[in-house]
Amino acid sequence: MYSQQELDDAVAAGAITADSANALRAFISKQRSASIVDEEQFRLITGFNDIFVALASVILLVAVSWIGQVIGEGINLVVSNDGPSPLGGAALAATAWGLATYFTAKRRMALPSIVLLIAFAIGVMWTSFTTLALPLPDDASDAAQGLVTAAAAAITAGGAWLHWKRFKVPITIAVGAAAVSGIVAALVAAAVGDALTGGQMETLMLSTVLVLGLGVFALAMRWDGSDPERVTRRSDVAFWLHLLAAPMIAHPVFNLLGLTDGNASIAEAFVVVGIYVALGIAALAIDRRALLVSGLAYVLYAIAELFEEFGAIGLNIALTALVIGSALLLLSAFWHQARHAVIGFLPAGLAAKLPPLHSLTPPAVSHAPDA
Repeated sequence: MYSQQELDDAVAAGAITADSANALRAFISKQRSASIVDEEQFRLITGFNDIFVALASVILLVAVSWIGQVIGEGINLVVSNDGPSPLGGAALAATAWGLATYFTAKRRMALPSIVLLIAFAIGVMWTSFTTLALPLPDDASDAAQGLVTAAAAAITAGGAWLHWKRFKVPITIAVGAAAVSGIVAALVAAAVGDALTGGQMETLMLSTVLVLGLGVFALAMRWDGSDPERVTRRSDVAFWLHLLAAPMIAHPVFNLLGLTDGNASIAEAFVVVGIYVALGIAALAIDRRALLVSGLAYVLYAIAELFEEFGAIGLNIALTALVIGSALLLLSAFWHQARHAVIGFLPAGLAAKLPPLHSLTPPAVSHAPDA
């Protein structure tokens, strides 16, 4: 299958006309009985070669970072330094960038580009953290460790920005947002230090992550708003931001409710199911499925607890899977109808800011490359 970006490239190269590309998009959209917007497309693989190159890249990157780490440890022995070595991370980041100059910049392969971007970010974080942590004593305070973590996250965010300027991989913005979130979370931890107990610190950090998740969600909506028809690279950027924001919102909410302590009550289970329904309505309104996926594990656990409480002890897991699986498949089959129903209940001003509704029989689709 050809991606939207490849069709744009074909038009730019003169291989096909813009009208022909639009006609192909409209035909595929009608064949699927869904608009391009509601399909929530994003580019991941274009063929098995993407998987092949991604696997080969992972093997090479692991080998290079491993060798770099061994060499770094050897240098530390020579100079009598027992601290961590940044050489493995530096080798990982440099190799990932070098591979990206071919597989991302020239070949424009989606899955290898994602793998190389993540490897580059890990390498930068690894290098910066181990370098900044060298002067720290073993008994360094929590505040000092938090500041080092924040500084390393800031360097990683800067590296993500440079990667975006050079390669424009859509997931890069989400990686940068994750790094910025790491800066804020580390600074909060550093500011508090040892002033709070373990439980209080956990509550504070969960609350911080929740606020950061809402911020990432707002950023995702901003990218979505810049491409309401979801026909440019901006839509892919928004997709990855939503995928990052969803667990940052869902995990703290369900943890603060006490669902992960293994002793969920009937009331808590019903609350979790209610929250998941609310997340489903929000997912329909913004036309993004990431919110549903992120909270899936929690609602599975909650419904299993309900079945067990009402006597289905031996079949609680099977019945839970049956209910959730059936519900999600029905929602997928009638996603467009459900969106129409949800949007219909919203105020006109709010509905106008959401991704547009399309007729259930899709019209011809126009497409324009990202500016």
